[in-house]
Amino acid sequence: MMRVRRVNEHPVDLDKHRGMAAQKATDIRRILADVEANAKLLRDHQDVVEIQLLAAPATSWIEAAAKARYVLNLYAAQLAPADTRHRDLVAAVLADFTRLSAEC
Repeated sequence: MMRVRRVNEHPVDLDKHRGMAAQKATDIRRILADVEANAKLLRDHQDVVEIQLLAAPATSWIEAAAKARYVLNLYAAQLAPADTRHRDLVAAVLADFTRLSAEC
């Protein structure tokens, strides 16, 4: 005669049965996996944006400024935090684009 086991509808939380160090290590692995997945989505989205920006030349100064804003933000993201002069220069150029775009 075969014995039938009932399936429990509540999953067992295996983390409760492990030590604190193992739980923390698992949490860190999960967080890193989420970060890597999000980074890949961000890179994929960035690729799509860049393909669109390269697809056709700007038809106005506003479109050209939008492309320049994108490139300047990429550049600014690579600057060292201590490089305040270049950060200020990028901020000034972006502010000029915003002001001049509003005048159009």
